[in-house]
Amino acid sequence: MADPEAVGFEHMGLDPRLLQAVADLGWSRPTLIQEKAIPLALEGKDLLARARTGSGKTAAYAIPALQLLLQRKATGFAVEQAVRGLVLVPTKELARQARSMIQQLASYCARDIRVADVSAAEDSASQRAVLMEKPDIVVGTPSRILNHLQQDSLVLRDSLELLVLDEADLLFSFGFEEELKGLLCHLPRIYQAFLMSATFNEDVQALKELVLHNPVTLKLQESQLPGPDQLRQFQVVCETEEDKFLLLYALLKLSLIRGKCLLFVNTLERSYRLRLFLEQFSIPACVLNGELPLCSRASDPEAGVARGIDFHHVSSVLNFDLPPTPEAYIHRAGRTARANNPGMVLTFVLPTEQSHLDTIEELLSGENRAPVLLPYQFRMEEIEGFRYRCRDAMRSVTKQAIREARLKEIKEELLHSERLKTYFEDNPRDLQLLRHDLPLHPAIVKPHLGHVPDYLVPPALRGLVRPHKKRKKLASKKVKKAKTQNPLRSFRHRKERRRPTAVPS
Repeated sequence: MADPEAVGFEHMGLDPRLLQAVADLGWSRPTLIQEKAIPLALEGKDLLARARTGSGKTAAYAIPALQLLLQRKATGFAVEQAVRGLVLVPTKELARQARSMIQQLASYCARDIRVADVSAAEDSASQRAVLMEKPDIVVGTPSRILNHLQQDSLVLRDSLELLVLDEADLLFSFGFEEELKGLLCHLPRIYQAFLMSATFNEDVQALKELVLHNPVTLKLQESQLPGPDQLRQFQVVCETEEDKFLLLYALLKLSLIRGKCLLFVNTLERSYRLRLFLEQFSIPACVLNGELPLCSRASDPEAGVARGIDFHHVSSVLNFDLPPTPEAYIHRAGRTARANNPGMVLTFVLPTEQSHLDTIEELLSGENRAPVLLPYQFRMEEIEGFRYRCRDAMRSVTKQAIREARLKEIKEELLHSERLKTYFEDNPRDLQLLRHDLPLHPAIVKPHLGHVPDYLVPPALRGLVRPHKKRKKLASKKVKKAKTQNPLRSFRHRKERRRPTAVPS
């Protein structure tokens, strides 16, 4: 009896080893993009496919690529080992994800199919050694692939059969136009090509002319975001900037939003301000730094964060700042409700931004014209008691504190840089100075702000939220442990010492 977990794929005539890997991944049936793209790819067609983020685009090209390679190895005799598949992606993170997915799908044929990721710039020597063994599929960014082609550590002119451009709409915007044109000169004249993209923009059309030959265009008639049963989308009007900080504090500190949460802002300075603000209340947060070398080359400054990294199990996306374009909103919202997991998007909007948000919603609603961004039911007057705390924290996050936070992260990058390791070995004093260079104007964290007294909790939420319950228990454990380790600080111990004292006669 056929495995019900892979029934949807069995009609495609795939290798049993691929079907078993699909079953292990728990995929009961192909997604829409997989259902349409895989049969066409197996027929040898070039594909230009648009599908929303999280719709299964990686497997849509990985499965036919593996199937074609397995067929060649099974039918051809004395086939020389060579690089036959090339996957180009805009970021190192996406390269790792693509390689991981391909390896999972090839888990039952790992002896026959080898995959290599050459996106990391600091690992060139070991990459050359891997490429000498001629893996079947190579994954990397255009700049790294071109570098290996120019150094002859990668040769594709006589062997390449399949080219994939994943997240094609980002490749040009990330500054890879010249590298792409340069590496195409190292490819054979005939090969099969797939362009996978979340949007069809001018860059994708330019790439289509460069690499595709009479392609089949798959512009799937599906929403660019999951439906309301999976993704809930809300908007909340904040009268002032201060109200945005106040509302965010209440949502997170009172645990009204739980799980892994992504906060999006429109500038790097705002991201550090927000992180330092949350740290005032002992809310852990980190910044995805847009100053990384690759992101600094992008004309779309938020694309690298919004789509360059695949976050797992993100329960909520909060647009603290309104997205600048409808496409940016889609990219941000695509970080949650991935695969079959539920998610929520909450967008903060100022009164002056309402018309811009209406434009975004108009695009999202499409022909249905049904409201997509529902009003988030929240009474700001109930959290007025937190306003003084919010103002206190905002005053602590000065421009100097933000500057020091940014410098601290840069220093950490320098300390852990593989490229600078040799320099620091030759100049140990510079390393010591860097390690002991203290911040001049750090944000002052006030411990009392991390505790929320019960009387400040809105009446409607009392009994439902205990924002400091867990912290209190941890604190009590620490005190108990301290008494055991240091009896000199124990009142009970002093009392016991006084008992044997003789009573004067």
